[in-house]
Order: sequence, then C-alpha cells, then structure tokens
Amino acid sequence: MVSSLSLSELCAELDQTIRQGLPGTYWVRAEIASLTDRGHCYLELVEKADRGMFAAKVRATCWSSTWQLISAYFLQETGKRPEVGMQVLVEVNVEFHPVYGLSLNIRNIDPSFTLGDLARQRQLTLQRLEQDGVLEMNKSLALPTLIRRVAVVSAENAAGYGDFCHQLNGNPYGLRFTTQLFPAVMQGDQAAASIIAALNAINDQPPMANGQWLTANYDCVVIIRGGGASTDLTCFDTYELASHCAQFPLPILSGIGHTRDVSIVDLVVHTSLKTPTAVAEFLIDHNAQQLVRINELRQRLARVATLMVAVRRQQIEQLRLKLGYTVSNTLQKERNRLRMNDQAIALHSPEQIFRKGYSLTLHNGKVVRRAADAPAGATITTVLADGELTSLVQ
Repeated sequence: MVSSLSLSELCAELDQTIRQGLPGTYWVRAEIASLTDRGHCYLELVEKADRGMFAAKVRATCWSSTWQLISAYFLQETGKRPEVGMQVLVEVNVEFHPVYGLSLNIRNIDPSFTLGDLARQRQLTLQRLEQDGVLEMNKSLALPTLIRRVAVVSAENAAGYGDFCHQLNGNPYGLRFTTQLFPAVMQGDQAAASIIAALNAINDQPPMANGQWLTANYDCVVIIRGGGASTDLTCFDTYELASHCAQFPLPILSGIGHTRDVSIVDLVVHTSLKTPTAVAEFLIDHNAQQLVRINELRQRLARVATLMVAVRRQQIEQLRLKLGYTVSNTLQKERNRLRMNDQAIALHSPEQIFRKGYSLTLHNGKVVRRAADAPAGATITTVLADGELTSLVQ
C-alpha cells in the first residue's frame, strides 16, 4: 500500500518547514492591492510584472494592536494613511495556516520608502504633464478684468463651501458675485472621477433661455475643499485630474489643501490658495483692485474731458471773434461796392446825360434815331434837362 498523508498532516509539514526555513522577520517591498480596516487590518500585497500581470500576490494581516501604532506613525511621517495602490516596505513574518493558507503577519512599516515612492510618482506625473505640453496651459489664461460669474466645484454641504460663499457675499466693498455650485465628491476613491465630471458639466453648460448664463458662462472655476485630513488629498495628485485641470479652458482657482500640502492640481491650476476663504479673498481683492483702477481712469477721463471742453471753448471763442471780424469786413466791402455802384449809376443816369447837353427826340412817342424817322411836316418832341420842346420838321 502506498504511503500517504492526510491534508492536515501535509499542512502541518508545510507549517513546520516554513517556520524552520523562514525564521524571524523580513523586510518586503510590495504594493497594496486591497486593504480592509476592521480594527485588525487585512491586506493583499502584490508585485506587478509587465503588462499589468502579477509577479506575486499574497494575503497579509496586521493585528489591531500593531496596526494602531504603525498606521499612526505612518500618517505622522507621510501625511497619509496606507491605502490601495501605495508602495510600501513592511516587516513581516511568514505564517501558514491549514485553513487560510500562506499569509504574512505585518510587524512594522517604513514610511521613508513610501515617501520616496510618492515623491517619485509625483515627479513622474509632473514630467508626463510637461511632456504632454499642458503643465502651464491653465496658468497662461488671463483672468477677466472683473470676475462676476464663478463656477464652484465642492461638496454641497462642506463647511468650506459655506465659508467661501459667506466671505464672498459679505465683502466690505459691496461687490456682487454670482456663483453656481457643481457638486462633487472631494475625497475618497471616487473623488477624482467626480471632480472631472463636474468640470465637464461646467464646460458643457448650455446657455439659458433668458440669457442669464451664456456659453462662456463663467469667468473662472473654483475648486474648494475645506477641512478634512490631509490623507484625503490623494485624488488631487492623480494624472487624470491634473491633466483635466491643466487643459481646462477657464482659469481655475484652487483652495483644497492645508499649509504644508501642495498637490499636483495646485501646481497646474491658474492660482493656488490654501483655503476656500483665501480663494474668496483673492476674488474680492482682484475686483477691488480693478475698481480702484476704474475709478482712477474715471477721474483721469473727467480731467481730460474738462480740459478738452476748455480748449474747445477757447477755440469756439476764437472762431466767434474771427467770424465777427470776417462778417464786419465783408459787410464793409459790400457797402463800399454798393456805394461805388450807386455813384456809377448816378453818373450814367439820364438826368446827368441831359445836363451835359444831350437831348431825346420823340416822334409819335417813339425815339427818333435817324432823320428818316421824322419826315417833313412831322411834329417832334425834344426832351431836355429842364423841359421839352415841340418842333415842326421842314
């Protein structure tokens, strides 16, 4: 009869072999493929090969007493909690259970390894954006002279959104802004996709029938996120969201981080500010500065207009004087011409001609110009300067 082992006996042999062959602990590099925190933390660690295939995959467990300590330490050092997709360096001991199989028991974690990988991933993302030629695209857009219509991407009930609206609408200058909220999830695995959807909705916003919103409906876009842990900023480091923000056709202002946090989205948007309130203050200051410039231009225009009116008045007065002189001179010339005409007419009048000895001879009321016009026996009348003579032609 062939010698055989029961399954439990084989598992016991495996457990014994592993304990003897892999004693102590080992530092292992891996990627977190899944993570479930139920007090105890259950993970799946993987190593990826080419084309997304797995070179290795194994379950791991970190018991609550250890998990509480190392996760808090990891958060303190990196600003993030361990999460899916993160590269980690963990200290483990290898265990084998007859029912649950091979697993790793996590005893410690090295934050510096993850920090280095996160920095590397950020740098690769920035390099990719630069290679795509989009890194500075949004920064190159010009803010409108006056910002009035603002599209806001935020969680609807977020305290930061309320702070932003309160600060914007309660500004000391009485400036008026119109805001429209495009709700989005601002943390968690769905945040990046949700924010991208909100940006697409802004870009695709149709004009309203009453003309209140036109296509180029907005002067700028504001992405704000108030409060929350810095670990929730992971979505703002993704290439997909950063690329959408960098290529968006309107200037984007961000207020999503804390004092020490600068995300990749912060690096690609037009203007990055720390908090929603700071974004509101930026918009208020921008418009207030433009109002000061407009007031200066108004005063300058008033001064120029006053000067131009004075110059025109002076020119009109000069023209009036010149016109008066021209009219007077013209009238005098015309008077002289008329006087000379009167004199010429007087010199050539019939009375003057008669006084010089000339006379006018009439026959039957007609002027006698030739001798034949007055035949013998005709009675003619001769008009002289001081009377008339009647004669009989012989």
